[in-house]
Amino acid sequence: MAKDDGKVSWKESIWNPRTGEFIGRTASSWGLIILFYVAFYIFLAAFFCLTMYALLMTLEDNRPKHQDRLVVPGLMMRPRSGNPFLEIDYMMEETESWDMYVHALDEFLSPYNDSEQAKKNYECVSDKYFFQSDSGSVKNYPKRSCQFHRSILGECSGLTDRTYGYGDGQPCIIVKLNRVIGMLPGGKDGEAPFVTCAPKIYKVSEDEETEEDADKMGQLMYFPPNGTFNLMYYPYYGKKEQVNYSQPLVAIKFLNLTTNTDINIECKVTAPGINAVNVKDKFGLKVIFRLRVNSRN
Repeated sequence: MAKDDGKVSWKESIWNPRTGEFIGRTASSWGLIILFYVAFYIFLAAFFCLTMYALLMTLEDNRPKHQDRLVVPGLMMRPRSGNPFLEIDYMMEETESWDMYVHALDEFLSPYNDSEQAKKNYECVSDKYFFQSDSGSVKNYPKRSCQFHRSILGECSGLTDRTYGYGDGQPCIIVKLNRVIGMLPGGKDGEAPFVTCAPKIYKVSEDEETEEDADKMGQLMYFPPNGTFNLMYYPYYGKKEQVNYSQPLVAIKFLNLTTNTDINIECKVTAPGINAVNVKDKFGLKVIFRLRVNSRN
């Protein structure tokens, strides 16, 4: 009899036909609990949507509201060898060893063809910032972009020398500044930033530095002259506002490298409008790479 009572009490804990309770609660009690949680989660969802809406209302559609984490732009180089290291290493007499660099530069420079630039970009006034302000609530959109002609790169344009000097042991590299919205690299006075390349300086001790590759790099040629980034390409307004923006480039041609030896080179940008902001970023405004031209002669 006690065994039967145990079975009955266990079953009644799930469903009690006498009181109409399911798992200890009546239908009205369950209804009130379900109603409460439905209302509670609807309130949470509505509150979340309201806060997200308020946040999105403070943001602009075409540019980030906050970009203080990126103060100093990096400097990038082309061509890339396909490995994670910045290095150019090839044999002059073996076309297949440097052909990949030529193809990489051809692909990189194809949007800079003069005909392409003439179709989509605007001829700007050189040596001055190209400001394109909005007029009150009327947005100046899309904003125009200045032409950068591939031919400006001279002997490193690939137009007069299809091998970019790699077959002659006088290779070209191309550098560009990363994009930063609103950046004025020339400062208020409008002094054009420029690129300089030199052998990497190694620190021997706290008080002594040495340039191990000083005699190996040889002479350089810069395109455009003096390795300048013209001010007319700044400020940059973002890829949504300046759809066809073409980053300015600087090409460096190495004229008489010492062959069959590694040369570590550092290219950096001198920009009055950037240097004063943050000089502690060791990756800002410069790029370091290894260059080696081998020859059987």
